[in-house]
Amino acid sequence: MNSGDRIVLTVEEAAQRLGIGRTTMYGLVKNGEVRTVTIGRLRRVPLACLNEYVDNLLDNSHSLDQAA
Repeated sequence: MNSGDRIVLTVEEAAQRLGIGRTTMYGLVKNGEVRTVTIGRLRRVPLACLNEYVDNLLDNSHSLDQAA
């Protein structure tokens, strides 16, 4: 099973999907910008939360464009 089949990703896989570095991704998680779940002792990023983060970026970008 590859990461395209799963509904949760590791933080590293989520960073790779967004095209950002691992440290940046951990910062987004720490700041609460990207929500995660804990499964046992493992931290995972649900695809829905990753999509939610991108949607928020788009909404914020759209709001800034309208204000200009």
